[in-house]
Amino acid sequence: WSEDRFNEIVKETSSFIKKVGYNPKAVAFVPISGWHGDNMLEESP
Repeated sequence: WSEDRFNEIVKETSSFIKKVGYNPKAVAFVPISGWHGDNMLEESP
């Protein structure tokens, strides 16, 4: 988990969301890890 990387992804994704006509402030960004499934199916320890 890297908060810096998460913030970078939020910034990039927000730009795209805005371009397609949505308000990025109305979108909830939730940090999850698809690499090992952390926080996807079960809460991580």
